[in-house]
Amino acid sequence: MGFLQPTAFLASPEAMQRTWKPAEALDYTRWLATHHYENFHVVSFLLPKRLHQDFYNVYSFCRWADDLGDEIGDTAESLRLLSWWRRELEAAYAGRASHPVFVALAETVQRHQLPITPFDDLIKAFEQDQTVTRYRNWEELFEYCRYSANPVGRLVLGLCGYRDEARRQLSDATCTALQLANFWQDVVIDLEKDRIYLPLDLLAAHGYPVEGLAARKFDPRFRAAMREAVQVARDLFLKGLPLAGMVDRRLSIDLELFSRGGLKVLEKIEGQDYDVLGARPSISKLERVGLLLGAVLHRAFSRAA
Repeated sequence: MGFLQPTAFLASPEAMQRTWKPAEALDYTRWLATHHYENFHVVSFLLPKRLHQDFYNVYSFCRWADDLGDEIGDTAESLRLLSWWRRELEAAYAGRASHPVFVALAETVQRHQLPITPFDDLIKAFEQDQTVTRYRNWEELFEYCRYSANPVGRLVLGLCGYRDEARRQLSDATCTALQLANFWQDVVIDLEKDRIYLPLDLLAAHGYPVEGLAARKFDPRFRAAMREAVQVARDLFLKGLPLAGMVDRRLSIDLELFSRGGLKVLEKIEGQDYDVLGARPSISKLERVGLLLGAVLHRAFSRAA
C-alpha cells in the first residue's frame, strides 16, 4: 500500500489498522515531509544531514495536527480528532506508539530528550482555532502565538541541542513575529475562514469597524491599523535576530532566512501601502533565492568577523 496524506489516511481502514515497523514509519514521515506544497527542502538542505529525519518526524506531527484542525471541515469532528491526536501523543510518550508519525517521532524524542509540552501546546493551538476566531487585544494574540508558533522554535532548538532559556526567549520572539507576518499577509484568506487575527482594540483605536473587513474596505483607518501591526511584528523580528549569532552556522542560516523572509513580507505590505485587503503580498521565487543568498553571505561574513 502506498503512503497517504492525513485526510486520506484517516479514511482508510487499512492505514488506520496497520502495524507500522520503525523503518516503515520513518519512510512515511520522510515521504510526508517531502510531498507537500510547503517547501521543506531548503530547510533540509541547510541543516546537518544527521538531523534531517528528526525534522521530518517533527514536521509530520505538526502537519497532521494542522490538517486535523483545518482540513476536516467540521468543528466538532476536528476537536474529536485533535483529542485523539493528543491521546496518541501521550501513548507515544508512555512507550505505546502505534501511529506511524509517533512510531517515528518516538526515536527523535528519545534521542534528543524532547519534552511533551511543545507538542501538546501545538495541539492546544489547533483546538483554539476551532473555537476562537477573534482576539480582543495584543495580549490575547500573543498568548495564542505562545501555543501556535513558539513551540516550533523550541523544538528546533531542542533538536539542535540548545535548551537554555535565553535562546528560547529569542526564538519565541522570532516565531511570534513569523506568525504575525503570516497573519498580516493572509488577512483575506483568514477572513474566508471567519478568522480575524488583527486585535479588535487595535482596529477600534484607529476607528476602523470590524464590519469593514468583511466588505474588504480599505481606507486610511485600516492603513493606520496595519501600519501599527506591521511595526509590532518588525520589532519582534529585530528582538529575535541575535539568536542567529548564538547557534550552529547551518542553523543560523535557517534562522536568518526565516527572519529575512518575514521582514520581506512586511516590506511587501508597506510597498502596497498596507492594502492587504485588495491583494495578498507575496515573495517571488527570485526574491526567495536572493533571501537565501543574502542569509548565507551575511552569516559567512559574521563568522569571519
